[in-house]
Amino acid sequence: MLRRFVKNYIERHQHPASQMLHLVGVPLTFVVSIVMLFLAKPWWALGCFVAGYVLQFIGHAIEGNDAGEVVLVKKWLGKPYVEFGPRRRSGKRGET
Repeated sequence: MLRRFVKNYIERHQHPASQMLHLVGVPLTFVVSIVMLFLAKPWWALGCFVAGYVLQFIGHAIEGNDAGEVVLVKKWLGKPYVEFGPRRRSGKRGET
């Protein structure tokens, strides 16, 4: 299961700008916001959570695909979604 998650994550996050946005956005969303709650700073926690998600959504816009949460909701609703964007690199040499 972990191997499948990592493979999917790597395929969905190939653009360097998206990778950098996720490098900052994921910890901001899930680590810093929790730390801020423990420090009794709920508004900072909320701000970090929202800002982290915004960075990740910008990364997915750059990639040309939907964020994982959006894919999940669209699947539940039976709506079309873009799991892998047009920027996805092929695993075979010589192809674009």
